Amino acid sequence: MIPVFRPSVGEEELQAIREVLESGWLGLGPKTALFEEKFKEYIGVEYAIALNSCTAALHLALKVLGVGPGDEVLVPSLTFVSTIHAVLYNGAFPIFIDIEEETLLMSIEDAQRKITPKTKVILPVDYAGHPVDLNPLLNIAKEKGIYVVEDAAHACGAEYRGRKIGSISDLTCFSFHAVKNLTTGEGGMITTSNREIDSRLKKLRWVGINKDTWSRTLPSKRPTYAWQYDVEELGYKYHMSDIAAAIGLVQLKRLDEMNRRRHEIYEIYNQAFSGLNGIITPIERDYVQSAHHIYVLKVERRDELISHLKENDIAPGVHYFPCHLHTFYKKNFEVELPVTERIWEHLISVPIYPGLSEEEIERVIQGIRSFYEA
Repeated sequence: MIPVFRPSVGEEELQAIREVLESGWLGLGPKTALFEEKFKEYIGVEYAIALNSCTAALHLALKVLGVGPGDEVLVPSLTFVSTIHAVLYNGAFPIFIDIEEETLLMSIEDAQRKITPKTKVILPVDYAGHPVDLNPLLNIAKEKGIYVVEDAAHACGAEYRGRKIGSISDLTCFSFHAVKNLTTGEGGMITTSNREIDSRLKKLRWVGINKDTWSRTLPSKRPTYAWQYDVEELGYKYHMSDIAAAIGLVQLKRLDEMNRRRHEIYEIYNQAFSGLNGIITPIERDYVQSAHHIYVLKVERRDELISHLKENDIAPGVHYFPCHLHTFYKKNFEVELPVTERIWEHLISVPIYPGLSEEEIERVIQGIRSFYEA
């Protein structure tokens, strides 16, 4: 079976884990600090805060901006549920935004229509690794005095008009989940250029403590640490471990290479499926460099195609069942998103990852072509 996702890890990651285990310091420590340093250098941003998931990142990004009861956050429905959950974690109200049919990204026009005096944050999602058109979004936000928090869970390594995603919005949230372009097994990161936000996030991720364990050790006495600390506010257990960070350091060195391979497969697929009746291939705007986290086709007879591919030992996916149609959200929010509701039933994700062999790529192509050419 060719899976829809497969982590791209190997011996170097194993060795990095071994080194951490042998060091005796497994939690938040020197590897995490180094990963943050290397990541912010790669992105080209002042600060990077490592966390244990993108869900945690989204929660804290909104919290640190003061999002709370009575506030509204504009967010697409075609996303993983964590994007919406994070709004509710902070007691705010999600305002669901429709998508552009061509890119499947948040519709800036719909977002602009739905801004009210209660709007605190616009939370776009870089769906499939393709960045949203940030300039007009940031201009709207500046004019209205609201923040942009970017959900870049799919977009590690992507670029917008020559700048790395993570260096543009007020805060950007990344995912290092097992199947992401850069994986730490589980993990996340927030990037920002605001020093005060960086300082507060580092307390919030470590249960509100003003100095984490590694920071309060004396370099000459490590790994012996000082016990004194103060709890300055209610925080969370959201920090990254050094085991995860060690994997991330290896992955970061390989990220551009892995993303180039994703782009190669994207081009092969687009060429192979171009002109097939019943299929629309994804696009990449000329002002972005997508991370190609997933390859999403718009197809006719989607569910029949899924069954056909499974019969041929190919495991596709669907990204996503719209959040506002899930039971929890459906009973709590009355929402109509005509484009989202129509288009999601035609979406299918097929395997795209660096370890995909030429033979596997051809099997995927033939599996899809045989269905529509029959």
